[in-house]
Amino acid sequence: MKLTLGYSPCPNDCFIFDALLHKKIDTEGLDFEVLHEDVETLNRKALKGELDITKLSFHAYAYVLQHYILLKAGSALGFNCGPLLVQSSRFNIQKVQDMRVAIPGKMTTANFLLSLAFPQLKNKIEYVFSNIEDAVLREEVDAGLIIHENRFTYEQKGLKKVMDLGEYWDTLIHAPIPLGGIVIKRSMDAALQQKVNRLIKKSVEFAFANPESSMPYVREHAQAMSEEVMKKHINLYVNSFSIDLGKQGTEAVEKMFAKAREQGLFDIPAGTKLIID
Repeated sequence: MKLTLGYSPCPNDCFIFDALLHKKIDTEGLDFEVLHEDVETLNRKALKGELDITKLSFHAYAYVLQHYILLKAGSALGFNCGPLLVQSSRFNIQKVQDMRVAIPGKMTTANFLLSLAFPQLKNKIEYVFSNIEDAVLREEVDAGLIIHENRFTYEQKGLKKVMDLGEYWDTLIHAPIPLGGIVIKRSMDAALQQKVNRLIKKSVEFAFANPESSMPYVREHAQAMSEEVMKKHINLYVNSFSIDLGKQGTEAVEKMFAKAREQGLFDIPAGTKLIID
């Protein structure tokens, strides 16, 4: 049986899915047709229900609950791993409502956190995440919201941090920050959902047990990135929550949705099941 699977070409996702895609583990009769896209593209595909299984932002998950349910394996959660707001020389936090800020997509968790921290900020301009640093440096915008490996490179490019939104979340909620997760179509048989979750968990466990095994696949999709940055990226975004959300991870997701309801940012129907059993 073949299923469509979407995830980003970023080091953390390639690390997670290498063993699954290349059958370094027993895939129990399943094959996967993979689509590599940046997370906001995957968010938009999820809105249309285009893929059987996909990585998406937890923010986007709120808008696709009718199509998808969250798996326990494959997520990116953690402490001190949130998006960073970085500035050009013209940024003035006292006049943030007038500032132009580059964001990596309206549906990203990064944008959700920015909306929590600066609800008065309205002038947001969407960019592919990898182009945000340069947009700030060229002063096309006054600040940029950076994610993924850019948190390791912005200082070298002369940019300064305004706020670490992961730290902001921790002070607000005191829980790991849910960045991205893996969802599967609700219409699929529960046994198949469990099988896919089991395989992703095994793929992550294989990657942790054999960390160098995935590196050729990681390098293939991160050719402009240094080895050091690739490994920092993986170490930051792949952890025990990627194997299984567990109680703490599940509660963090629930707290994020509760905070969003409290702030009026989005709501979900009462009684909606968020995570597979």
